[in-house]
Amino acid sequence: AVSAAAVAAVAAVAGGAAGSGAAGGAAMALAEGGGSRLRRQLESGGFAAGEYVKQLSQQSDGDRDLQEHRQRIQALSEETAQSLKRNVYQNYRQFIETAREISYLESEMYQLSHILTEQKGIMEAVTQALLLQADRDDPALGARRAATDPFLPLSAKEAAASEEGRQRTLTTLLEKVEGCRDLLPESPGKYLVYNGDLVEYDADHMAQIQRVHAFLMNDCLLVATALPNRRGAYRYDALYPLDGLAVVNVKDNPPMKDMFKLLMFPESRIFQAENTKIKKEWLEVLEETKRNRALSEKRRLEQEALPRPAPTPPESTNPFEEEEEEEEEEPSAEEEMVDLSLEWIQELPEDLDVCIAQRDFEGAVDLLDKLNEYLGDKPMSQPVKELRAKVDERVRQLTDVLVFELSPDRSLRGGPRATRRAVSQLIRLGQSTKACELFLKNRAAAVQTAIRQLRIEGATLLYIHKLCHVFFTSLLETAREFETDFAGNNGCYSAFVVWARSSMRMFVDAFSKQVFDSKESLSTAAECVKVAKEHCKQLSEIGLDLTFIIHALLVKDIKGALQSYKDIIIEATKHRNSEEMWRRMNLMTPEALGKLRDEMRSCGVGSFDQYTGDDCWVNLSYTVVAFTKQTMAFLEEALKLYFPELHMVLLESLVEIILVAVQHVDYSLRCEQDPEKKAFIRQNASFLYETVLPVVEKRFEEGVGKPAKQLQDLRNASRLMRVNPESTTSVV
Repeated sequence: AVSAAAVAAVAAVAGGAAGSGAAGGAAMALAEGGGSRLRRQLESGGFAAGEYVKQLSQQSDGDRDLQEHRQRIQALSEETAQSLKRNVYQNYRQFIETAREISYLESEMYQLSHILTEQKGIMEAVTQALLLQADRDDPALGARRAATDPFLPLSAKEAAASEEGRQRTLTTLLEKVEGCRDLLPESPGKYLVYNGDLVEYDADHMAQIQRVHAFLMNDCLLVATALPNRRGAYRYDALYPLDGLAVVNVKDNPPMKDMFKLLMFPESRIFQAENTKIKKEWLEVLEETKRNRALSEKRRLEQEALPRPAPTPPESTNPFEEEEEEEEEEPSAEEEMVDLSLEWIQELPEDLDVCIAQRDFEGAVDLLDKLNEYLGDKPMSQPVKELRAKVDERVRQLTDVLVFELSPDRSLRGGPRATRRAVSQLIRLGQSTKACELFLKNRAAAVQTAIRQLRIEGATLLYIHKLCHVFFTSLLETAREFETDFAGNNGCYSAFVVWARSSMRMFVDAFSKQVFDSKESLSTAAECVKVAKEHCKQLSEIGLDLTFIIHALLVKDIKGALQSYKDIIIEATKHRNSEEMWRRMNLMTPEALGKLRDEMRSCGVGSFDQYTGDDCWVNLSYTVVAFTKQTMAFLEEALKLYFPELHMVLLESLVEIILVAVQHVDYSLRCEQDPEKKAFIRQNASFLYETVLPVVEKRFEEGVGKPAKQLQDLRNASRLMRVNPESTTSVV
């Protein structure tokens, strides 16, 4: 009997293999004999999996034949998949080359479109110039054309109007718009080209802002808002020269349609026309007016650059006037030799605008350097002054963009190297001080953000390791980048030192909040301070030593920690003194005794064995042994925190701690009447004076580098206090 599951399996594999075989095509000629015949059968266009399995089940002898056939089909499917994968890998390089070719073709098509647009503009300008020339030759013909041809360009219609009509229109404009008479003085060459109502929208949220009326003149665009309750009257809003104005068509996206954008660096405004026809008219007339403006400006500069004959001065009988005139004529002749008609100079303002828009800062600065080099030895004539004024406006725009690139509001990713491009261009523009200030502000914000992003979790020491790594690595990278960017500006290094000090203060604030404000143990605080000092020494690789700054900023917190831990030891010692019975210690087990020996040996008490007795007894009081371990632990942790400003604080704390134990022993020795206990107290006093105090004095001298006279006096004194025999407390 044939298994239904086997038939279903063969059907599934046969269907999948047929699909894979059809996709693979002739590239799958890998098998021989029966495999090739099976492959051709599966590749045929009229293959039906159901019919194939039905026929196969009728011809097979049992379940084993179906399983074997299924395995052959499965193997064929895997071979097909492997063949397809190999083909893809083999053609991968061709895919990449094809993608590159497509990218190149796209770039060339864009350039070709740009060239065609320029050619169209040139043809329109030539046509317009011919029409204007014909209108000048025959005014009647120009008037008839303006009246009869509705498709005549608007600029041609305006050219056909008389100069008197233009002035009358401009005067009417000045009367309708409040606040523009001083900003828009009447001039013989200024006239109105086009005007109309528009609706302004917010560029970010596309929300309607206000209704405006725009007046396009031959050299500028005036935007005015309507006055309430006064029909036909407007209030001045903005005035934009056509030289710095760019028009961009906004694609219709219902319900937002019939819109266009005006770009005036660094701002932009979006307006909506009444319908598609008016929008098209605005776009065409704006582009045409800008083109006419550029052509007239170019002709004016060419005419000014032409040499002019000097006027003949009246004859004079004064012989000294001739020498003065010769001296005056020389600079005027030099002024007229400045050639500003070169193509790259004429296109320089527009090229600068393009570089700024495309964020090609290097190209913009290269153009400025080229201009400065060309005009370096040239006299400052009027055309040169006008050119300089235009260029200076672009320099201000470029500076604003570079300043924005370095502002902390921008993304702080990428590390200090991400700012190198903007910083280097600002330095080339002569803005080294501003570049230094902005660079350091940017890095300060980056360091602060990195510290804030650290998660406070786990042990304090682990967080301090992360904090020190983040801060000092950022500081080191900033210092190296600063040295690279400002290598030739030695005056900026003082600003970096001031910045490093302020950054260190920010680091210490975060450090102290986590270590000292959270009341960590002195050992934890000592380890954290040690880690900070080790990271701070990394800055010596670049010649920057900030160790004294971190000492000055941490001294207050470390003093507080030492005094707090001193008070804890004193309170614990007093509590043990109040319960003192003056009995020998019994550690019960040899292991406990061995552990105590190791602890005392680590504290520096090497002669502790002479105070141990038989079995597990120690011939010292528990209070004295605990005091010794606690005092030596305090000294070891305090030496990790030590620097010269803490010398007296540490010394006074040690003296106070030791005095508490010495007072107690001295008082007990005076008051005890039992001879055996008195002898035991003398043994403990001998241990304090002859063993513990010398170890403390020696360890302090090793850690500090100089002996402490106060500790020597304390050890050498036979009686440290005067005690009132009738009282149960010590009196200093």
